[in-house]
Amino acid sequence: MGLPPLPDEAIQLNVTVDGWRDAVRLAGDALHRSGAALPTYAEEMVRMIEEHGPYVVIAPGLALAHARPGPEVLGDGLAVVTLATPVDFGHPHNDPVSVVLGLAIKDVANHLATIAALANVFNDSAAIPELAAATSTDEVRRIMEGQS
Repeated sequence: MGLPPLPDEAIQLNVTVDGWRDAVRLAGDALHRSGAALPTYAEEMVRMIEEHGPYVVIAPGLALAHARPGPEVLGDGLAVVTLATPVDFGHPHNDPVSVVLGLAIKDVANHLATIAALANVFNDSAAIPELAAATSTDEVRRIMEGQS
């Protein structure tokens, strides 16, 4: 399995936020606009981070916001939000975050396969700074497809 679709509605570039919760909510809003999740999914992602800490900050500058598969997920979806000003999530090593990915996956088996596909994208150490500097949705899709 590859990555879920990444339509224009699921990409927001160079946005200004007031902290990590706003950044995660924007990723959730993007998942909603793309048809992958209900609006309540954003708050579920925020709740997961509040409950488990900043485990979603998986690399320097990169957060992978997600929640468990559940009724808030309508279909597999991916969102990319880049921040005009990086924000802290409270991670001891990987803050500040400039790119927030939102992930909604309908079932558990696809969840793990999608995480593996995302890991492959970020094996390229240039992917995070390239995403942070991206100026178009086409550029974001090229980077996420490993064609940077």
